[in-house]
Amino acid sequence: MNKRFAMKIIAISAISIGAMAGLAACSEQKPSFASVDITGANYAKDFELTDHNGQVRRLPDFKGKVVVMFFGFTQCPDVCPTSMAELAEIKQMLGKDGDRLQGLFVTVDPERDTPEVLKAYMANFDPSFLALTTTPEKLAILAKDYKVYYKKVPGKTPTSYTMDHSAGSYIYDPQGNLRLFTRYGSGAKVLASDIAQLLKSSS
Repeated sequence: MNKRFAMKIIAISAISIGAMAGLAACSEQKPSFASVDITGANYAKDFELTDHNGQVRRLPDFKGKVVVMFFGFTQCPDVCPTSMAELAEIKQMLGKDGDRLQGLFVTVDPERDTPEVLKAYMANFDPSFLALTTTPEKLAILAKDYKVYYKKVPGKTPTSYTMDHSAGSYIYDPQGNLRLFTRYGSGAKVLASDIAQLLKSSS
């Protein structure tokens, strides 16, 4: 093997090793989430809903914050209050970054969940969290866009019905991009870690 050929092999090897190191560095920087990573999804990109204070809200209103959006209803016996209580706990776990977390509760029961009822309900969790509502017709369109299931289940009286519904949350990064879907029961600690990563990547 002549000297010039040997030098070429060494140079090519050095370039290959450098490229592999660069790829390794890139893969190390990509966050690993416990929640389902749905980055790039072509649905659930925005909404137009009225909060419990009567103000119309859209996703861009919360730019700079991680938004966690949950669909439920105030008379839900366990899943809904547990999910919102966990979110309030997560806000505390985040410390000073907790102010950059926005909890949103979208009612799938606008018939009974009036603004007054929603406001009282949210007071049980965190004063910064917002409950959102819309008309039954617009809710159906929104639910389809968000791939959310809900159905009224009749009770003994016309007003004692309950609601079956999807139990999970959508999570947006501070730029307003849909990033994660978290299933009910994931736990506050796991979800707090995912949210902290989204906050860190945007700082």
